[in-house]
Amino acid sequence: MADKQWDAFLCHASEDKIEFVEPLAEEMRRLGLEVWYDKFVLKVGDSLLRKVDEGLSGSRFGVVVISPDFFRKNWTREELDGLFTLQMEGASRILPVWHKVTKADVIAHSPILAGRLALTAQTASSRWPLDYSRLSSQRL
Repeated sequence: MADKQWDAFLCHASEDKIEFVEPLAEEMRRLGLEVWYDKFVLKVGDSLLRKVDEGLSGSRFGVVVISPDFFRKNWTREELDGLFTLQMEGASRILPVWHKVTKADVIAHSPILAGRLALTAQTASSRWPLDYSRLSSQRL
């Protein structure tokens, strides 16, 4: 896919939706970003696997909300694997946000992911306009 349909794919555990992910997705949209977020994109009858694949391949960035629930789920790990694959091909960049985890937690589950500069949920809201608005200014 040459042209990307979305600025960011929002990868997260469903348990984090109400408290953190939903406000993040809304704020990103408010900033003018096109966000692949399941609530915004999926419709009754859609193939979940096909839509997620389209979202991953059609997004310039992957915003990954890393939490204890994120690491407990196979599905979120599959999405993360997809983002790493795309990144190795130069097609996507992973932007991690740590939610209710420490660096030690992330290292225990994914040393590679722990090596990336990340926002934390506590600091993300004040930095969203600075960090995520850059996504729209980096359109190809």
